Amino acid sequence: MLKGSEAHDKTYDYLVVGAGLFGATFARCAAEKGKSVMVIDRRGHVGGNVYTENVEGINVHVYGAHIFHTSDERVWKYVNRFAAFNDYVNRVVADYGGERYSMPFNMYTFEKLWGVNTPEAAKAVIDAQIKEAGIAEISNLEEQAISMVGTDVYRILVKGYTEKQWGKPASELPPSIIKRLPLRFSYDDNYFNDKYQGIPIGGYTAMVTRMLEGIPVETGSEYRDFIADADAVFKKTVYTGMIDEFFDFKLGRLGYRSLRFETETLDREDFQGNAVVNYTSFDVPYTRIIEHKYFEKTVSPKTVISREYPDGYAPGKEAYYTVNDEANDALYARYRKLAREERPDVIFGGRLGEYKYYDMDKVIASALKLANEEL
Repeated sequence: MLKGSEAHDKTYDYLVVGAGLFGATFARCAAEKGKSVMVIDRRGHVGGNVYTENVEGINVHVYGAHIFHTSDERVWKYVNRFAAFNDYVNRVVADYGGERYSMPFNMYTFEKLWGVNTPEAAKAVIDAQIKEAGIAEISNLEEQAISMVGTDVYRILVKGYTEKQWGKPASELPPSIIKRLPLRFSYDDNYFNDKYQGIPIGGYTAMVTRMLEGIPVETGSEYRDFIADADAVFKKTVYTGMIDEFFDFKLGRLGYRSLRFETETLDREDFQGNAVVNYTSFDVPYTRIIEHKYFEKTVSPKTVISREYPDGYAPGKEAYYTVNDEANDALYARYRKLAREERPDVIFGGRLGEYKYYDMDKVIASALKLANEEL
């Protein structure tokens, strides 16, 4: 990677703003098509939110747990060009008042809740609870969830976690937020249904670094400051930051949610016996504790844990989640129209540029699609 002024005084086909998965994928594709491309990122590292940092020999997921999973053969083959993936399977444990439950909702969960051990018995309990709730017309998330999974699963495993995540009572949240709450009537406790799943051996940072190999990259660089100071010419820009920020919020601010993490290294081999434990009770302020060594089955006399706290977004914080309600989606549509009219030389992509929630594989698929169309 070239740094600083080495890459400032030439003409490029593309400037890619953001060295996360979308930016790195597009940059790699462009470079392989013979295009000249430079990448910048406001953070001091590549990888975006999948950035991992080695602590005591453990690859720590600095911005929260990231488990790669996909059923997209093309995406799986693509990421395996840059990393070997282990066989990690995400099996989440949920803690409610000190009681532990299996996630997602499956027969282990139902057996713990009601002592049932057949799918028919579990379905009967859930159907009876839905009927007893008597929700005729759904107007909020709480009613939506109860009508899907019954009162027990909702109260113990959905309500508190959701209210912490969104910073509002579930009765005040739109039902559209809960698009699906899958009930699995088997003893399959794999959190994901995808064909492929794993963690890149050596961490995500190493994987993204390989994706950007040979491409000029400048980290710790704000887009506006970079453009103001650079002598280089860029024919097009691929922008993966907040689309409303790009336009100086001239149409208003889009809604986001943030996270904060408390990470500590413990002088013990093990803390919770699992990579991810969700805390679904509202009186526990964090939503989950991540024990990073389990992602790569790292052997170490110490362990590193992170407590994850949902947080309101404010300037200066990281925008982790888009708030895709009706008002925000309408405002985003206006920003897209503005982009087409005023900046046809800029392509907005990724989670913040497209204002939508993306799993990692979908981010990469979107970047590959863009590269195919653009290049």
